[in-house]
Amino acid sequence: MSNYERKKATPCAGCMKAIKWIPVIFIASVIAWSYYAYVVELCVLSIESIFEKVIFLLFYHIISLLFFWSYWNTVFTPVGTVPSNWRIPEAEIERLFRAENQEQQKRVLEYCARDLPVTNRTLNGSVRFCDKCRIIKPDRCHHCSVCGTCVLKMDHHCPWVNNCVNFTNYKFFVLFLGYALLYCLYVALTSLEYFIRFWKGELSSGGMGRFHILFLFFVSVMFAISLVSLFGYHIYLVLMNRTTLEAFRAPIFRVGGADKNGFNLGKLANFQEVFGDNWKLWFIPVYSSDGDGLQYPTAANHHHHQQPELSPNPVSYHSMDETRVREVQPADASDKLIHYEINPQTEGQNCAGHRPDHVHENDTAIPVANGSIIIDMENNQTAMFKSEGNEVDVHKMA
Repeated sequence: MSNYERKKATPCAGCMKAIKWIPVIFIASVIAWSYYAYVVELCVLSIESIFEKVIFLLFYHIISLLFFWSYWNTVFTPVGTVPSNWRIPEAEIERLFRAENQEQQKRVLEYCARDLPVTNRTLNGSVRFCDKCRIIKPDRCHHCSVCGTCVLKMDHHCPWVNNCVNFTNYKFFVLFLGYALLYCLYVALTSLEYFIRFWKGELSSGGMGRFHILFLFFVSVMFAISLVSLFGYHIYLVLMNRTTLEAFRAPIFRVGGADKNGFNLGKLANFQEVFGDNWKLWFIPVYSSDGDGLQYPTAANHHHHQQPELSPNPVSYHSMDETRVREVQPADASDKLIHYEINPQTEGQNCAGHRPDHVHENDTAIPVANGSIIIDMENNQTAMFKSEGNEVDVHKMA
């Protein structure tokens, strides 16, 4: 057992583990009190209209369910840990610690990571590893000193949920912030009228009911103000495909160096990486994130593999009256971008006095400013169709 593992097993560590639950207990207590204050003191005892009671309680419980569900999943979803095949063998650990210089360490780490999909590097360009967990760190993985382990796509450790916000629960965390903000705004807006009436003394309530409603309004507004900036910031991070740690320090890549936009695939793709491809699950606190937490598409690879965009409308030219033009998506670089076929109604006719015998069914048309260039692979010819005058120039290819 290492010294680090011995520290985790001490009785003091057990006490600290219990203390970490205090913020969660506080949040749970505030939620429980707000439920009583809203449902009992406001809706049941203060609102006289039955219709208003039913509407208020219906929407309140829908929002509350999503809010409580998101918070529960954020707190109790286990952190994403690194699989055992990323662990550095003991023999390589000894070689690593016996290395006389940085270059030797880099060679050992490169050897250990030879079959692992890692693109992130340290400042000196070496493969990232954790000397506590003794593993090669996957991309976007960091060691959490509070959790005592390396965490996949670590965003930050949040004391209010007593958990690391990471790959496995980031969707739940963002939904928790969103539904918490919605919860506070709903409570504040629906209790505003009765807050004003109690403040002016227009309503009488026995016992502590008045203070429950007054305090409910103040607390909901206070939490809403603090949540709006936090929720907005994390929506920004989702759309930019960054974690909180990456926002403060740009990740370093094996090729290209430090790049804060290294994982940015575009706003929709970034959003789907966290919330998934199925839009029906986006706003429900169930797991739907893309990937395995170990490797992530990078901006460089994403743009490299994107196929060229074609014009959204079919291309047609006045000088090509005898053809029907259609666009097809190329499967690879050798495919035709535009295929065309001879129109049977005009087949055999001349174009500006020339028989278009150089036009074949699967020739390639390349649009240019003044018309299009037809590449005839059978006869090794190129033909220029000009958009004005229906002129055709035929040239032999080298």
